[in-house]
Amino acid sequence: MDTTLRDGEQTSGVSFTDEEKLSIAKLLLEDLKADRIEVASARVSEGEFEAVRKISSWAARHNLIDKVEVLGFVDGNLSVEWIKKSGCKTLNLLTKGSLKHVTEQLKKSPEDHAEDIRQVIGLAVSEGLHVNLYLEDWSNGMRHSRDYVFFMLDALRKQSVDRFMLPDTLGILNPDEAYEFCKIIIGRYPELSFDFHAHNDYDLAAANSYSAVKAGIDCIHTTVNGLGERAGNVSLSSIIAIVKDLFKYEMSVDESKVTLVSKLVESYSGIRIPPNKPVIGDSVFTQTSGIHADGDHKSQLYYNDLLPERFGRKRLYALGKTSGKANIKQNLAEMGIELDIESMKKVTERIIELGDKKETVTQEDLPYIISDVLHSQLIDEKITIQNFSLSTANELKPVASLKIRINNEVYEETSNGDGQYDAFVKALRKIYRKLNKPFPVLQDYSVSIPPGGKTDALVQTVITWRLGKDFKTRGLDSDQTVAAIKATMKMLNILEHNKI
Repeated sequence: MDTTLRDGEQTSGVSFTDEEKLSIAKLLLEDLKADRIEVASARVSEGEFEAVRKISSWAARHNLIDKVEVLGFVDGNLSVEWIKKSGCKTLNLLTKGSLKHVTEQLKKSPEDHAEDIRQVIGLAVSEGLHVNLYLEDWSNGMRHSRDYVFFMLDALRKQSVDRFMLPDTLGILNPDEAYEFCKIIIGRYPELSFDFHAHNDYDLAAANSYSAVKAGIDCIHTTVNGLGERAGNVSLSSIIAIVKDLFKYEMSVDESKVTLVSKLVESYSGIRIPPNKPVIGDSVFTQTSGIHADGDHKSQLYYNDLLPERFGRKRLYALGKTSGKANIKQNLAEMGIELDIESMKKVTERIIELGDKKETVTQEDLPYIISDVLHSQLIDEKITIQNFSLSTANELKPVASLKIRINNEVYEETSNGDGQYDAFVKALRKIYRKLNKPFPVLQDYSVSIPPGGKTDALVQTVITWRLGKDFKTRGLDSDQTVAAIKATMKMLNILEHNKI
């Protein structure tokens, strides 16, 4: 069960619009084929209600409404009515899973809390809703008030509850405890169905989820990219890999869509995926060491079961000071370029030199490096900027004017934009539309500035483009916008030479 749209949205600084929530819900259910999704908390806001209404309406039309769930509270009929009006059919009822929460937060006895829960379940069922039940702070309950946990499950085991959900709300468990506690619960209540919900405060959410599955839990709660409060929840992509590879269990999910979903959520949330994030990070299928690239080339010596193609990706070989000739050969082979031994040595030395300066080298940079080092005409720049002007003023949109030469013809255009680079690209797009030339979509734009407070330091801009496939270009300049323009000109020449 994926709870990106509910628990994931509780990440500090993250708020999805109703249209974004609908887009994510569609991807999770239709493309990724998640079994269930939790999309909101009841009674939060009018905007939240509208988002649930849109998701429920779409899900009902596509026979997926039983997979959509909303968190509700022990509040009489308020959450039940809210969820019913939204069109959702499943209430995930938040109850207390530790004695401390009941007595200190609710100021109630366990008996009174159990009776309140039974009343809400009865109301929900009478309104045609399915009910799942969260035991909030269950992990602390198992540590410090286990008799209370047993009391609550004994009191509710005969109720109309589809699944009981066991959260490590504060992310306190270790893998041994996760296994032991889940094993105890499953052994004591074999007729009930249980979910496990892990938080990542000790960076153990994936390990604890592994232990829960090992103990017999058959449903794990996840979020895309590990979003969630504090350190977040267990990542959807990690659970898919763990369950499929380490347990060999069948799952409904289409793992080839993991990267697509992760990138969309990254875009909507504004929370970047760490490059070293397992399965979905930019670097996790990139070999940096030359010896690894050499081993892969000879017998795939450095492969494991996490093949990038499974997740809609491919293996890359980084270019930098630790690359070595094997990495460079792999990249050149993909571009159809062959070099003799002496030329390869010179190119390798230049890439190592750039790496020592902390400059990023992309595959698309290679022809330029080769041209520079070997003084060859490998890159014939068919597109060059003759001149450009960028201006900005208070309370006026930035304006860009440019003169560009394309295959010996000169074109001029002017445009405004939301920033100087945006204005430049819009002017460029005008020219390309007139010429009926394709112009790629900008996928990502990253800027790195060396630390130290020097305002004249060189800025490195790496832009990811998509035209059929993703590719990157790099620009370097003391001005950030000019660095981006240089990266853009590289992109145009690559397209002109049909290198993509």
